[in-house]
Amino acid sequence: MKTEVNPLDTNRAEAFELWMSSPMPMVTLTKTFDVSNLIKASRKAGVKFNALLCWCIGKAATQSEEFYILPENGKLFQYDCIAVNVIVNNIKGGINSCDIPYTDDLKAFLHEYETLTEKVASECKSAFLEDYMIVGTSAMIQTELDSIVNQYTDKFCNPMVMWGKYRKHWFKTTLPISFQFHHTQMDGAHAGKFLANLQNEINRLA
Repeated sequence: MKTEVNPLDTNRAEAFELWMSSPMPMVTLTKTFDVSNLIKASRKAGVKFNALLCWCIGKAATQSEEFYILPENGKLFQYDCIAVNVIVNNIKGGINSCDIPYTDDLKAFLHEYETLTEKVASECKSAFLEDYMIVGTSAMIQTELDSIVNQYTDKFCNPMVMWGKYRKHWFKTTLPISFQFHHTQMDGAHAGKFLANLQNEINRLA
């Protein structure tokens, strides 16, 4: 459910005053992650690496209350649920967006991931969830990238997690991940906590 809230009634009141009217309120942090356990879990279960990473992103996001508040069109909205957006290559050679509702049940999330992305790819039609706070993702897995800075547009103020190709080393596999967020939604410390939680969730995967 999506509900408009008074910024003064939230802990983002000062941030709303400072950053809502800023022409460039987006902030990008980049951190290199150890994804060795994610690779291991992906291969063991026969599950896509990106699908598991998206679940970890959703899991980490639910641990921060800031992810449930989002600025939009000069207003502030409160959400009850979180979803992860993925970019899907469709059968016509183009791309579409697909929102995957997050659930703590990993198997249920992976089922939704496969079902929804296959549907979007075959129908060449994006699937959006209007009442969810969307965490965007963008994976450019063909290229090793150190950092990604997304375009800023007032049509999309959602947090965005982006990555390229992971890097194999002797004893571990690493992946630089960029995290872009609207400063009204959270501060750098909140973003840093999210990134730390994301690494923890990657490490916990069985």
